[in-house]
Amino acid sequence: MVTTQKNCTLNILLADDGSKHSQAAVALLGDLPLAKNSHILALRVFTPAKTGEIWLLEEALKLTQTALEKQGKQVETDLVLGHPAEKIVEVANQRDADLIVMGAKGLRATLGIFLGGVAQQVVEYAARPVLVVRAPYSGLKHVLLVIDGSAQSQQTIACVSQFPLPEGAKVQVLHVMPPMLTGEDIVRSWPASIDVPIYVPSVEVEEQLRQQAQAEERQGKEMLSQAVETLRAANIEAESVLLRGDAATKIIQYAKDNHVDLIVSGGRGMSRIKSWLLGSVSRKLLHYAPCSVMVVKSEAKAKQDA
Repeated sequence: MVTTQKNCTLNILLADDGSKHSQAAVALLGDLPLAKNSHILALRVFTPAKTGEIWLLEEALKLTQTALEKQGKQVETDLVLGHPAEKIVEVANQRDADLIVMGAKGLRATLGIFLGGVAQQVVEYAARPVLVVRAPYSGLKHVLLVIDGSAQSQQTIACVSQFPLPEGAKVQVLHVMPPMLTGEDIVRSWPASIDVPIYVPSVEVEEQLRQQAQAEERQGKEMLSQAVETLRAANIEAESVLLRGDAATKIIQYAKDNHVDLIVSGGRGMSRIKSWLLGSVSRKLLHYAPCSVMVVKSEAKAKQDA
């Protein structure tokens, strides 16, 4: 069984900017049955150009605080000057936040910070789970946990197993197997500089590909079974879904067809000198998923990249 040392929502950083997506994030947090000792810091970051509007930002923060306190949450607020993504990550590190929550896109007006690009940067550089909420929000009823058998997937399963989901929320665990190749695909992929042999043992090749597909299916089912078992051990009812094809395309389409409210995925960390820290699947989910997305990075990898 996968276990973690602390609850992933005891210490939450909410990056608030007043946009409709940020308001959806506030509503989502209000719906979560957080532990009594859970704490939310509602943070606003402003640039030097907005220093004359600090009083407006403070009033907006009070509205967020009031909305969450009405839902029984423990909330404090903070207003800081700087680059939005940099400050969000910095404060999250200082506070040792278990989770960062933010809107998918920001308010491009007199109030607020420019999320969107900021959200992408925070997810890439934050050494902790980041929940990016997309409006409109109508409740957290259907959660889709995406796994691939990696160490990051194990961390993601652990995070979901301790996540305080609303009562009645449906959880599905999804694994996408790679697209199935055919003998013709192999011939087409033959290097252009090498002559394709006149004789291709198509029957043998097709049999090998069939056996490979069967092995992938067995591994996928076993992986899903273990994940479901871990979640059920944490008193979370879950069911498995096995698909085949391009991972991002299949996940996004499944989310659209099945009215998923939240996709939870692992993030593949790389060196900070790289231009992209996320794996291509996580990046595509953040951009194109029809719902909110939570990206969970491996603690070990995040510390390595720090």
